[in-house]
Amino acid sequence: MHDNDLVIMGFVRGAFGIKGWVKLHADTEYADSLFDYPVWWLGRSGDWKPYTFENGAVQPKALAAKLEGVESRDAAEALRGMQVAVPRSELPEAGDDEYYWADLIGLSVVNKDGVTLGKISSLMETGANDVLVVDGEHGRKLIPFVDQFVLEVKLQDAVMLVDWGLDY
Repeated sequence: MHDNDLVIMGFVRGAFGIKGWVKLHADTEYADSLFDYPVWWLGRSGDWKPYTFENGAVQPKALAAKLEGVESRDAAEALRGMQVAVPRSELPEAGDDEYYWADLIGLSVVNKDGVTLGKISSLMETGANDVLVVDGEHGRKLIPFVDQFVLEVKLQDAVMLVDWGLDY
């Protein structure tokens, strides 16, 4: 499986209990939606391996999951820090004006004056709204991902048009 075919959905935070369960951080709209996928790809630095999802539980601060073949705390702990991904082909189609974070990362961000602010390096969930983290020659910009500031997203051109100044 290649990086282009996978969408990162979270990462393994460590072991959960003594029977091979892992603790996860999910970057999904609904934490337990990761449980909808029968096979997860775990890896780092482009080295991916499939794991069959067996069981899961929502915990107060994380998800816990049992993966086939991971039978001990040590085996679960060895997965700490690995990213969790699913094949793009298994994701539901995004609705109108909805985007997968993975599709936004790397877009060039240009303001309405035509100034390139940089590229989206990540997104943050703040509770009120998501925030774009844009890094470029003008430094780091944190732009709320709301209609007031995000004017247009052109995935096919890898560009996002925003109402955001250099001095904000």
